[in-house]
Amino acid sequence: MTRVLLSWTGQPPSPQTPHEVHWRSDISPTLSSLLQSQHPTIAYGNGRSYGDVCYATSNQAIRTRPLNRCISADWQQGIIRAEAGATFAELLEHSVPKGWFLPVTPGTKFVTLGGAIANDVHGKNHHRRGTLGRHLRAFSLIRSDHSATLCTPDTNNEFYNATIGGLGLSGIIEWAELQLIPIRSAAMETKTQRFGTLDEFMSLSDEWDKTHEYGVAWVDGTATATALGRGIYIAANHADNGPLQPHNNEAMSVPFTPPIGVINPLTTRAFNAVNWNLHSKRSTNRRQAYDPYFYPLDRLNHWNRLYGKRGFQQFQCVIPEANAQAGLKELLRVISNSGQASFLTVLKRCGDIPSPGLMSFPMPGISLAIDFPMSPTLIRATLPTLDKIVREAKGRLYPAKDAHMSGEDFRNAYPAWQQVEALRDPALMSQFWARVIS
Repeated sequence: MTRVLLSWTGQPPSPQTPHEVHWRSDISPTLSSLLQSQHPTIAYGNGRSYGDVCYATSNQAIRTRPLNRCISADWQQGIIRAEAGATFAELLEHSVPKGWFLPVTPGTKFVTLGGAIANDVHGKNHHRRGTLGRHLRAFSLIRSDHSATLCTPDTNNEFYNATIGGLGLSGIIEWAELQLIPIRSAAMETKTQRFGTLDEFMSLSDEWDKTHEYGVAWVDGTATATALGRGIYIAANHADNGPLQPHNNEAMSVPFTPPIGVINPLTTRAFNAVNWNLHSKRSTNRRQAYDPYFYPLDRLNHWNRLYGKRGFQQFQCVIPEANAQAGLKELLRVISNSGQASFLTVLKRCGDIPSPGLMSFPMPGISLAIDFPMSPTLIRATLPTLDKIVREAKGRLYPAKDAHMSGEDFRNAYPAWQQVEALRDPALMSQFWARVIS
């Protein structure tokens, strides 16, 4: 049986047939072959995209995950060059023992380097470091219409900018070179405090972001009335001392997909109430491994199966600072009233450090991300209502997490899309791109 590929959420349900590339020399002939057979394609890494940016319109995807080799490293300067299919977990295996860490990381270490560049990922330190694209020294881009092209901030700059956050449309990334950040320990020093309102979240963020490299908040998406916006803020710095050992605690696994998801209003309300009450009103300090701070969900393999056969969708937006308070309150009110929230609702502050990428998602403001179990009500009512609030607040949605955004909303939020389209490889077309530019 031919293995098929899906997005992490299973949405939309559009199985992809993989064309695996095991060597860098395989990329160009595979790309050319699919173009000649009139099968527009797209690169597919480790399947952590949440929507249809990783789906080809022909359902014929180039799977780059086997390209996971470390090519070279300069441990004096903290520079690593690796193939595009290498995951952040694999990069950390190489770098942490040498005293270096990823400059930017999303909430899973199982993304590939190529996918992270294509979506210009951001993390809990956007206010300090910006997006991954700011730390990208160089990459090699393979297109169907010419040989490999070296892209740097100063060489082939138009392709460099269009590829960072360009959703995999400008070509297939062969390898990339990344500037890492120095660390003295693999441990984290964290500071945690419960907050009762969005105003308190803003105050904590204002204060703690000045003294901490990382900051993120969990929010109770089921809270109502005076409890609306309550949550837990967790800030962190890399510890000043301790062993330099990668954290690879063995994860548990969800062995199968249940016919009905276990994420429902009852379990969500119970989890949120317990999580809220476990934390103190006073700030508490703790030393912990980097894995549970950066990648808490990675400790449960195949956690996406908990949503059942219908799958789920994630809604992630960023709202500019001036409109964030009012916009977030309205978003949380709609989410709470819908009764569809999951246990995972995250607030992060985005800083004002610009990305070189033409279509990078973050802007100065507050990002809200929430998972929703799939349902007819979600598609028919909840998501359109949330989209309207974001639109009116002059915010935007994150393409890497999207499976529903309207073309009009995308084009208004990302006006540089036309520059990306002008540089798009003729062999590459994702279902997302076809959906939003027409």
